[in-house]
Amino acid sequence: MPGQPQTFSSQSSQDSSQLRRADPRDLGPVDLGPVELGAPDHDLPHPDVDPTIDSSRSVSTISPDRPRPTPIWLQRLSLVVLVLFCVYLGVIVLVLPWWTRIWDHNNLFDAYPDLAAFLHNGAVRGAISGLGLIDIWIGISEAVHYRDYRG
Repeated sequence: MPGQPQTFSSQSSQDSSQLRRADPRDLGPVDLGPVELGAPDHDLPHPDVDPTIDSSRSVSTISPDRPRPTPIWLQRLSLVVLVLFCVYLGVIVLVLPWWTRIWDHNNLFDAYPDLAAFLHNGAVRGAISGLGLIDIWIGISEAVHYRDYRG
C-alpha cells in the first residue's frame, strides 16, 4: 500500500529468476527515525580544529592543511616569463621556415632527402608558421586574461 513501509524478507519461496528489481516509486516514504531539526551540534568537533591543540595559544590563523597562496610578485613574474617565452618561440617558429639560409641549407635535412623534400613544400612551411602564430596568440592571450590569485 502506498503510505506504509514495505518489508522484504531475506528468504523467499519464489524462484530467483522470477524476482524483479524493486521500483523506488513503489517503496513509499522512508522513515529515518526521530530527527531534531535545529539541534545543537556542539558535541561534534569542527573539521578544521584539532581538539588536542589549545586554540588560545595559537599564533597563526592559517590552517596547516592549506598551502599558502603564491605571492603576487611571483605570479606576475611567472606570467612575464611565460609571455616572453611564448612570443619569442612563436616568432622563431613563424620566421624560421622562410629563412632560406637556415631552412634550405640544413645538415639535418641534407642527411634525410625525403624529409627535406617534405619540409621544403610551401604548405608545410605555412603550417609550421601557423604553429608560430598560435604560440604568439597563446602568449598574448595569457597576458590579457591574467588575474591575480589571492587565495
